[in-house]
Amino acid sequence: MSQNIILTTGIYDLIKDHLRRKKVTVEEEQLLVAELKKASQVLRKDLPEDIVSVNRKVTYKDHVNNEEKTVVFVGPQKVKTSKNKISILSDEGIAMVGYKVGKLIEWPSKKGGLKLEILKVEEVEMA
Repeated sequence: MSQNIILTTGIYDLIKDHLRRKKVTVEEEQLLVAELKKASQVLRKDLPEDIVSVNRKVTYKDHVNNEEKTVVFVGPQKVKTSKNKISILSDEGIAMVGYKVGKLIEWPSKKGGLKLEILKVEEVEMA
């Protein structure tokens, strides 16, 4: 993958912990380890607005199912699927975290291959 991902230090640590707990497939683990090695870490206030991260509303196109979805990525403890708040550690979250608008990601998930295109990223004020 040509473009390096940009993560806050907190998200970087969360993903490292997720890997340590073996919550991903072997193929995902290899990709994540490679991505993390090249990742840029920034403070939350320095994270560009068009980067997928927690507390961001993301509109993306699922090219496998040919549908568009809008979700808010949150930390694992704040998931509310009824309000479209899904974990940044979900298959879609892990695939897109750190990437910016316009990126097309092909990702091997437990559910099968994902092909996701990031269409829009917005900051969300969390209560």
